[in-house]
Amino acid sequence: MSFIKKLFITGTVVSVAAVAGFSWWAKQPITDQEGVIAFTVLPGSGVGLAAHQIAAAGAPLNPWLFSMLARVTQKASRIKAGSYELKPGTSPRRLIDQLVRGEFAQESLTIIEGWTFRQMRQAIAANEGLKHETAALSDQDLMAKVSPDFKAPEGLFFPDTYLFAKGSPDIDIYKQAHAMLMAHLKSAWEKRDPGLPYANPYQALTMASIVEKETGQKSERAMIAGVFVNRLKLGMLLQTDPTVIYGMGARYEGKISKKDLLTDTPYNTYTRPGLPPTPISLPGVQSLGAALGPAKTDALYFVSRGDGTSKFSGNLLDHNRAVNQFQR
Repeated sequence: MSFIKKLFITGTVVSVAAVAGFSWWAKQPITDQEGVIAFTVLPGSGVGLAAHQIAAAGAPLNPWLFSMLARVTQKASRIKAGSYELKPGTSPRRLIDQLVRGEFAQESLTIIEGWTFRQMRQAIAANEGLKHETAALSDQDLMAKVSPDFKAPEGLFFPDTYLFAKGSPDIDIYKQAHAMLMAHLKSAWEKRDPGLPYANPYQALTMASIVEKETGQKSERAMIAGVFVNRLKLGMLLQTDPTVIYGMGARYEGKISKKDLLTDTPYNTYTRPGLPPTPISLPGVQSLGAALGPAKTDALYFVSRGDGTSKFSGNLLDHNRAVNQFQR
C-alpha cells in the first residue's frame, strides 16, 4: 500500500505539474519576433489541420498542444476559416480566440472623391486582397447585382476607405460603397434647402458630381453649386467643362478645344440644357451638401484664378473682365 500510495502521489504531482505547465504555455507569447506572420485556415479544416497550417506558415507553434488547448477550452469546433495575422506577443489562448471570433487580417481600399466609376473598378480589380468575382461583368450586369433600381453606375458609390477581410468577394465593396452613398444622399436630401430645381435625389447627386469635378477647394463648393442652381432656375446652359470631358470618353487626351465644346453628346452642357443624364463622378459628402445647400448668391459665372480658387461674377461683362485678367 505504501508503494501504491507513493505512486499515486507521484502521479498526482506529475499531473498537477503538467497542468500547470500546460496552463503556463497557453499564456506565453507564441513569438516575440518583429513583424506579423500571415497564415490562412482553409475551409473545412479541423483544429488539428488548422494548427499545422499555422505552423507551416512559419509560426513556432506546437500543433499537438494547440489542438489540445482548443479541445480543453471547448472551442475546437468553432474556429473559422479565413486569412489571419499572428502578431508578436500573441499567446496560444489569444490565438484560439482570434480563430473563434473570425478576427481576420484586415485589408483596405481607398476610393477617391471625384473618381469616375471606371477608375473605381480599376482600383478594385488591382487590389490583391480581394477575391475577384466581378471582373467579367459589364457595368450594367454589375449594377444589377448591387442595386437593380439603377442601370447606370456612375456616381452611385461613396468615396471612402473601406476595410475588409483578406479574400472577401469584391462585390462586397461595391455593395458597401453603394449603401454608404445612398445613406449620405438620403440624409442630405432630407435637409435640403427649399426651392431647389431638382425633381428627385438623383438629380441632386448629378449636381454634386459636377461640383466635385469643378473645384478642389472645399470652401468654394457651395458657391459653385449656387452658380449652377441659379443657371438652372433661369434656364441658362450650365456650360461646365467636366461634363464635356466626361462625354468625350476615351477621346479626351488632357485638353478640350472649341470644337469639343460644340460637339454634341448627351453630356455636353454647352449644347444641351439642364443637367446631364447621369452623374459624372463619385461625389463626396461635402459636394452632396453643397448641391443641396448651395450658397445664396447672385453669381452666374466663375473663372479660375490659376491658383486653385475662382473669381465669381454676377453678369457677363464682369465675367469677361475676369477672364481677361486671369486667363489671358
